[in-house]
Amino acid sequence: MSLVKKVIYLYSPSGAVRDRAAFKRGVRRLTELGYDVEVDQDALTRFERFAGDDATRIRAVERAANSGADVALITRGGYGITRVIDRLPYTSIASAIENGTQFVGISDFTALQLALFAQTGARTWAGPALCEGFGVGGVSGEIPDDIMEDCFADLLMGQGEGTGWRQDRNGHISETDFVIEDATLWGGNLTVLTSLIGTPYFPDIREGILFLEDVAEHPYRIERMLAQLMRSGVLARQQAIVLGQFSAYKLTSHDSGFGLPKVIGWLRNQLNIPVYTNLPYGHVPTKVLLPFGLKVDLTSSGKDVLLYWGHH
Repeated sequence: MSLVKKVIYLYSPSGAVRDRAAFKRGVRRLTELGYDVEVDQDALTRFERFAGDDATRIRAVERAANSGADVALITRGGYGITRVIDRLPYTSIASAIENGTQFVGISDFTALQLALFAQTGARTWAGPALCEGFGVGGVSGEIPDDIMEDCFADLLMGQGEGTGWRQDRNGHISETDFVIEDATLWGGNLTVLTSLIGTPYFPDIREGILFLEDVAEHPYRIERMLAQLMRSGVLARQQAIVLGQFSAYKLTSHDSGFGLPKVIGWLRNQLNIPVYTNLPYGHVPTKVLLPFGLKVDLTSSGKDVLLYWGHH
């Protein structure tokens, strides 16, 4: 790592930090990794279920954009960005990104990523949040995932070039090599993304690669949202769909065998583009960082998929 310490600015644009112990563990872990950590003045503010009222959270985003940090990292997701999506300082955020501040987050952060790209074309990173990524532990005894931390370090050092993974049996299996070139990578949380369809904050991306994940959503709800994306024409305009991790849902006897594999099979039958599975990204410990809005290439062979952007 560079002799000059990288600066991480922590701010809360969405839900209130509920687990302050996880917040403290996350700050401590980032410090142990050699980063300088700056905490926004309202990072631990609470108003109802939010990290402050709407005006407070907008100002937090403005301070993150003006921080000059290497990374502006959200403390947690939850809900809150879509409430203020028409009042966020997009020009300031885009200028900060142009000057070297990388905006990183997951979950509700998808709304900011979509809106920012739609309004300015600025690129962000899908990755961890402080509490769920760097702040794990406590009675669970977990430690932050090493792949996630390595990907985060690669971003800060400008060394990230791509990611590869092996699909599960529900994915697109290529008998011969399959290649996609110069496609815009975009996506994020399925629920948040679907909620912005038909608004000025949903980018019109064509010939892209769309990645999706979600947490605590039953497969029938996942299918319903995918159907909305499909019937609004979004999916057909892409070159590939990449499904990440869909975690923390429960099936019941009423489902009678209807689960996520059935949803994926249904989706594949509806589309004439490949649907890849098992991307290591989502509300799970092991997650890669993905460049939202960057041109990428994808190659697949059998179950193996490689997504890379270093040459861009």
